[in-house]
Amino acid sequence: MIPYASAAEAEAALGRAMSWWEAAWFRYSASTPDYCLYCHNVVLLMVVYTLAPLPLALLELCCCTKLTSPYKLQPRVRLSAAEFLRCYRQTARVLLLTVGALQLVSYPAVRAVGIRTGLPLPSVGEAAAQLVVYFLVEDYLNYWLHRLLHTGWCYDAIHRVHHEYAAPIGYAAPHAHWAEVLLLGLPAFAGPALVPCHITTFCLWFVLRHIEAVDTHSGFAFPFNPTALIPFYGGAEYHDYHHYVGRHSQSNFASVFTFCDYIYGTDKGYRYHKANLAEAANKQMKEMAPLYDDNDDDTAALNSWKKQD
Repeated sequence: MIPYASAAEAEAALGRAMSWWEAAWFRYSASTPDYCLYCHNVVLLMVVYTLAPLPLALLELCCCTKLTSPYKLQPRVRLSAAEFLRCYRQTARVLLLTVGALQLVSYPAVRAVGIRTGLPLPSVGEAAAQLVVYFLVEDYLNYWLHRLLHTGWCYDAIHRVHHEYAAPIGYAAPHAHWAEVLLLGLPAFAGPALVPCHITTFCLWFVLRHIEAVDTHSGFAFPFNPTALIPFYGGAEYHDYHHYVGRHSQSNFASVFTFCDYIYGTDKGYRYHKANLAEAANKQMKEMAPLYDDNDDDTAALNSWKKQD
């Protein structure tokens, strides 16, 4: 709760006029207890989980297969609406019972590490720098926990639930055993614990992390995806291979970036797979090339075939 009785008092304490965002935050949070502000995370989590994967689900369910197949990483796998709904219901229940319950009891830890709710709000640069740190910290810690989950007992007892979807979908991003949901929550909280932030940045961090997880589990590789501009970002194709191999996968453990897999050599299977695909494609193109003449129509047909491949 902001300890100022009026906007004028808040501006006097700041020594300047509040920005538009700060004034809006003041009006919203001035009479709201900090505990309630923190619990907004539960609502945001469920809203993002419900809405972020929805366009992808509708694309797969409602659009013509010929339109989506070129972008679908495992085009032979098509789930029904009932299967999408089952995934959503099961995962939403686990999220509410685990993350929701954890949020209700973890407020003292949030206060202890220094997450603040008052004014001033962080600048765009400050929030961006903190978010970069959070992504890097979470990615590194998640990498090692993910490798642990692929050991014998951990996989059989816990992680196999997440790998139920060998061809992942957006709604399956947080689909996991309740113990895994809690375990992987630790890396997500580690960044804010190391570099404390404002509660608005804290909430934004969890929203962005969940959207990123939906993207990597989308099952689609769109050429216009803006995440392709992020350095070392793995993306959907990178993580889809991990699900495709399944239980015995020893590749692509990182959740966001690719450098941990590269440094520790756990991307070799994926790189070998990609090299084999490229070699097979080149061989097939060489075999097909003599079938075409050099006229414009045949050249256009060959180029079209290459793009489809």
